[in-house]
Amino acid sequence: MALSNNTYSAPVTFILIGIPGMEESQRWLSFPLCSLYFIALVGNCIILFFIWTERSLHTPMYFFLSMLAVTDLGVSLTTLPTVLRIFCFHSGEITIEACLIQMFFVHCFAAMESGVLVAMAFDRCMAICEPLRYTSILTNSVLAKIGLLILTRGICVVFPIPFLTIRFPYCKTHLLSHSYCLHQDVIRLACADIKVNSIYGLTAVLFTKGFDSVFIIISYIVIIRAVLRITTTDARLKAFSTCISHICAVLIFYIPLIGLSVVHRFGAHSSPLVPVLMANVYLLLPPVLNPVIYSIKTKEIRTRILKTFQSNRIIQERSY
Repeated sequence: MALSNNTYSAPVTFILIGIPGMEESQRWLSFPLCSLYFIALVGNCIILFFIWTERSLHTPMYFFLSMLAVTDLGVSLTTLPTVLRIFCFHSGEITIEACLIQMFFVHCFAAMESGVLVAMAFDRCMAICEPLRYTSILTNSVLAKIGLLILTRGICVVFPIPFLTIRFPYCKTHLLSHSYCLHQDVIRLACADIKVNSIYGLTAVLFTKGFDSVFIIISYIVIIRAVLRITTTDARLKAFSTCISHICAVLIFYIPLIGLSVVHRFGAHSSPLVPVLMANVYLLLPPVLNPVIYSIKTKEIRTRILKTFQSNRIIQERSY
């Protein structure tokens, strides 16, 4: 690997420190963190299982919900190994190669989740604005193309980042301030000009999450206009209630993301705990809350869960 300065060489390992200043007490956080990961993994698997096995849920809305669950599982499984090693086994060492691989998948799944949220906004827009043409517009082939586009965009946008990052010499401290590898966190350790990485990273964020947030806002402007044209109040509330779960998913994804981006770029003098906590919220909160929100707010999934529990209870009572 060619380096820009022969005096330095890439480090064998980085050190993930979890939460700065709390290294001695991190063991107490292992149980709640493991519980949150358990909820995220089980919750999203349940969503996928119900959508897969229940034919009445084989609709565009639930196709996109299954994609959201897959991206949430991807984020959770990507960050889980290093988080467990730090908080359960007190080992934060990670090779630069493993760090770059984790970085790629973290950012890739985040970009894909942003794309899925746009697709879900489009789905709600078509369901409310064009209810009679909804199924003819969102056919299986269209859904497959949307899914392929989301996957391709996520991979292509993030693919150059590891290669742009591995070329740097790292002569500063090897301590990373998160429980997993993020692009912004790794490049700050480089003793070279990181302008290209910074510009590309910002461009990638604008091209994915920036454009996506604009499209979501436009979709909801169209939705609100369509809802306001409905004559009865009950019908308006019923139409808009189908968007509540998606609105919650958008907020819990974009609010921590925006805060984390602002802190990384403009919060040089802020407490080191702020970006760490916001990064954990950004990557852990959506996988935990999305299946809970959709299970509570979506009647079909809620009914399916209740039927499953009732069936299990009947079987247990008969066994006694």
